[in-house]
Amino acid sequence: MLNKEDIKKIIPHREPFLLIDEVVTMIPGKSITALKYVDEKEYYFEGHFPQEKVMPGVLIIEALAQAGAVAILSMEEHKGKIAYFGGIKEAKFRKKAVPGDVLTLNLEITRLRSRIGTGKGVALRGEDVICECEILFAIGDKEED
Repeated sequence: MLNKEDIKKIIPHREPFLLIDEVVTMIPGKSITALKYVDEKEYYFEGHFPQEKVMPGVLIIEALAQAGAVAILSMEEHKGKIAYFGGIKEAKFRKKAVPGDVLTLNLEITRLRSRIGTGKGVALRGEDVICECEILFAIGDKEED
């Protein structure tokens, strides 16, 4: 549905911190499914367990948050705004993500009031749950250059 260039038009993240590669399905303001291709050449593998490369859990949560930001900022009333990470609740890491994995990032917006919201996220590798959490976010206006 959306490739990396389309995603860059919605959220401000750029390499090396753009952590979603494509959006498969989305209902703006409701839910999103995005993909993250875990590549051996990613910068964080140089220093995060270099002998046994493991994607940092916080980056999996960040990828879920970016997917949520795409879903929220695709709503007509939030286009051109920015979504800020407001917090994490109930984060659980079940399995590790390693080079070669394809993570499916599912996020459902569970509450959205004006400029504050929450979403429930799950990162999967195939059928296996890698990570799950609740993400809090705030929507703000972009600063003009």
